[in-house]
Amino acid sequence: MKRRPVQSADDGDPSDWPGSALVSAFLQRQLAGRRLALRTCLTYGRSLKGFAWWMQANGGWDGDWAKLTARHLRDFVIERQNTHDRRSVHNQVSALRAFLADLRERGGITSTPAAGLILPKLPRSLPKFLTEAQTDTLLDADATEAADETPVRRARDQAILELLYGGGLRVSELCGLTGGDLDLGTGLVRVLGKGSKERVVPVGDTAVAAVKAYLDLRGAPARGAPLLLAARGGPLHARAVQLMLKKKLALAGLPADLTPHKLRHACATHLLSNGADLRLVQEQLGHASLSTTQIYTHLSVARLRDVHRKAHPRS
Repeated sequence: MKRRPVQSADDGDPSDWPGSALVSAFLQRQLAGRRLALRTCLTYGRSLKGFAWWMQANGGWDGDWAKLTARHLRDFVIERQNTHDRRSVHNQVSALRAFLADLRERGGITSTPAAGLILPKLPRSLPKFLTEAQTDTLLDADATEAADETPVRRARDQAILELLYGGGLRVSELCGLTGGDLDLGTGLVRVLGKGSKERVVPVGDTAVAAVKAYLDLRGAPARGAPLLLAARGGPLHARAVQLMLKKKLALAGLPADLTPHKLRHACATHLLSNGADLRLVQEQLGHASLSTTQIYTHLSVARLRDVHRKAHPRS
C-alpha cells in the first residue's frame, strides 16, 4: 500500500474521521444495551479511531468498512508491534473484532476479515495477590487511632474489605450493591458483573457480620438504595475504595502497590489452595471463560512447589 504521513488518532473532530458514523452507532448500541461499560466503550472508540487513521495513512482509505481486508489487519498488527506492547495490540484487535462482528451481523459487511488473524503471544504473567497471612493482617488492622475515622466509617471500611475478599467481587460490583442485593440470612449476594451479567455468590459469615455491624450504626438502606455509602452520604465510588485501601495497607505495614483487585485475586487463589473446585471458583468470580480462572491454578501449583522444596527431604 502507498504510504502517507501518519495522522494522529487524536487529530480532528472526534465525530469526523474515516468510518466514524458506523463506529459511533456501534458504541451507542453497546452502551444502550449495557453490553459494555462506558470505560470499555471509550477504549474501543480510541482503538477504532486509531485504526481508521492508520488505514487512511497507509492507502488513502475512504472510510468504507466493506473494503477492509484480512491483509489490512495483518499489516496493521505487524506494524503496531513495532510501536506498541503486545497487550495493547491485543486490545486494539479485540475492539476491531467486536465492531466487525456487529457490522457483519447487521449486513454492513459480508466477509470476516479478522478470522484467522494471528496475534503476538502474550507473556504469561501471574497476578499479584495477598497471601493468607497478609490478608489476615490487613483485615485485622486496627484503625481506631486514625484521626479521620468515625465508628461508622471504620465499620463501613471493614465491610468493604470483607466483601471484596469474601465474595471475590470487582470494585465496580461492590460499589453497585444495593440494600436488596445482600441476603444477610443466607450470606448470598446478587452481583451485576461485566456485560450486565448477574450472578449470586456467597460472601461468607465474616463479611455478613461486618455488613451487619456497619448497618447497625448507619441504619438499613432501602431496597434500591446503595448498600455502602461514601463519607458524605452519596454513592460509593471506586476511587474512594482505592484510597481507603492505601490507608489500611500503611496501617498494616503491607506493600502500598496492592490494589482492591488483589483481594479478588486472593479470594480465588485461597479458595483453590484450600480445595475448591475450579468451576465453582469460575462462577464465584463471574468469569465467562474457564481459561481465565485457570491462571489461579498456576499460583496454587507454584505455592505447592515452593512448599515441596522447603519440606520434602529429597527436594
